[in-house]
Amino acid sequence: MTIAICGIICGAESWTEIEQFGGDKEPWFRTFLKLPCGIPSHDTFGRVFAALDPQACEQCFEKWGQALADHSDGKIIAVDGKTLRRHFEHA
Repeated sequence: MTIAICGIICGAESWTEIEQFGGDKEPWFRTFLKLPCGIPSHDTFGRVFAALDPQACEQCFEKWGQALADHSDGKIIAVDGKTLRRHFEHA
């Protein structure tokens, strides 16, 4: 989940791109994740996410976001990565 979320935040748009992102950043992920079998394959990411309940994931993600906002006393700035990326591409 952590690798997928980080990959999506950084612009990955498919399970293959998430796998590639994980491989590129594997040394960093290993600083806080146990990866005894390395970075999962794109097929594994797909199977895991297909097995999840979308509504439960949405609720958990919202709670996580609220916890971040609460912890930071509301001083978090939301940045839309795709909008930001397009801005820099045109600049």
